[in-house]
Amino acid sequence: MLDIPVYMGVNAPKEHQRVIAKLTARLYWLYQEKMIEVEPLPEVMINESQTSPTPDIILFSEEEYMNKVIIEITIPTTFKKDFAKVETLVEEYEVEEGFVYDYIKHRWRKYKNGIGEITDNPSFCDTIGYDLNDFVK
Repeated sequence: MLDIPVYMGVNAPKEHQRVIAKLTARLYWLYQEKMIEVEPLPEVMINESQTSPTPDIILFSEEEYMNKVIIEITIPTTFKKDFAKVETLVEEYEVEEGFVYDYIKHRWRKYKNGIGEITDNPSFCDTIGYDLNDFVK
């Protein structure tokens, strides 16, 4: 066996992390000011009881002990694939809403549990009553 170190990493370019930081910080301020009832948490497992996917941001209701919203940040080449992932996670884990944001083309897609894709104002989060696009500018 060769004695070669193994380096583990994630695909986390600076701009990707900037968008996550902007969204999390701005949403967390709303949460602290009691303007929204869900806590924004970056990069946490969708199911804490087992190894599970980790969306870029989860909006979590402590009161209901439930993930209410998931948000994935992406680029044009993975926009469609990430939306398919969000669709699956929303349905499988009974999350109310899922969003995908392409920070290169500045476009959003939204998926709502039990309804499907929402194309009218796809950056508006019904759960909190705010347009998520306002937080990435």
